[in-house]
Formats: sequence, structure tokens, C-alpha cells
Amino acid sequence: MKLIAPLLTTAVLAFSSVSVYSASETPNRSPKPDLAKGEASYTAVCVACHNADGNASIAINPKLSQQHPEYLLKQLQEFKSGKRKDPVMQGMVAGLSDADMLNISAWLASKPGKLGFAKDKDSVALGERIYRGGLPDRQIAACAGCHSPNGAGIPAQYPRLSGQNADYVSKTLHDFRDGKRGNSLQMTGVTAKMNDKEIKAVSDYIAGLR
Repeated sequence: MKLIAPLLTTAVLAFSSVSVYSASETPNRSPKPDLAKGEASYTAVCVACHNADGNASIAINPKLSQQHPEYLLKQLQEFKSGKRKDPVMQGMVAGLSDADMLNISAWLASKPGKLGFAKDKDSVALGERIYRGGLPDRQIAACAGCHSPNGAGIPAQYPRLSGQNADYVSKTLHDFRDGKRGNSLQMTGVTAKMNDKEIKAVSDYIAGLR
């Protein structure tokens, strides 16, 4: 009995200490973005190519305003890691910390996007057909299935496309198809079956989507 009592006491104390430690643990939570710091970092690094409010006027550059912050953060992280390759962007993000990228993404998401316009009336019907219904006979999926009928996308999954610069969309689709961009197997699979005419048509249609 003299031996058992100390053992029981030790076991109770050990259990109690574990219980108190577990109760005091706080779950890991993502840090809250700081929009003011995001604007400051954006102005210092990104404004020359994407404009002061994220609505890039240079046609080959993407509009970033009103984009889902999770998508923006993922792209910045993948530029920095090299998973998404672009010598200009890789240089730009090299000095950004995780907090900088989080803040920039949140700030851009808070800025309103500007509407765009489709310019090629001869291809708009083809672009709409591909975007809304795909090309089933060639197993090309509809863009609307992931990016929604109005181009709003799905937060944390698929980017917003509404009003995006047509030249940028076209370049991106070509890059996926030609193996220059490899950070989305889904997009690589879809674009592999598209020809230049179809890419141009759907890119122009997306520019006017709203």
C-alpha cells in the first residue's frame, strides 16, 4: 500500500498537468491582414505595373483589384517559391515576407474592379459558347463551371475573371497550353485542347464579362 499510494499521487498530478496544458493551448490562427501596410507594400512594389488601385491599364498585365485574396496570396507565394515562373514577378516578390503578401492580397481584394469590354464582335459568339458551355465534342470544359457565369469565380478556389484584360487572359491561356505556366494541372488540361482562335475568342469575351 505504501508503494501504491505515491504512484497514484504521481499519476494524478501528471494527468492534471497535461489537462491544464491542453486547456491553455490556443489553436493556430491565420494572422489578420493589415490593409494600411498592404497598401504601403503595394505602392512600393506593384504600382508601376498594376496601377494605383490594382486596375492595370497595360493590357498584358492583369487587373488585381477585387480578386479573391486567397488566390492572390497563393500566386505571390508560388512566384516566390518558383512554382509559378516569371522572371519579373519573381524579382518583385523576392523581398516580400509572408505578412507582406497577406497584407497586399487583402488590400487588393478591398479595391473595386473596373469593368472591361469585349472588342471583337466577330468572335464574341464563339467566346460566349466556350465560356458558358465549353466544347463538349472536344472535351473542353465550360469556364463558367469554375469561374461562375458572371466571372466572379469561387473564393479560395478559382479566380475572378470578370473584366480581366483580354491580352493578359490570352497570354495566360497560351502559357498553360504551351507548358510555360505549370501551377494548375486543371488549366493545363483544359487549354491543351484549345486552338489560338478559341483562346482569342474566350479571352475577349471574358474582358466584357460582368
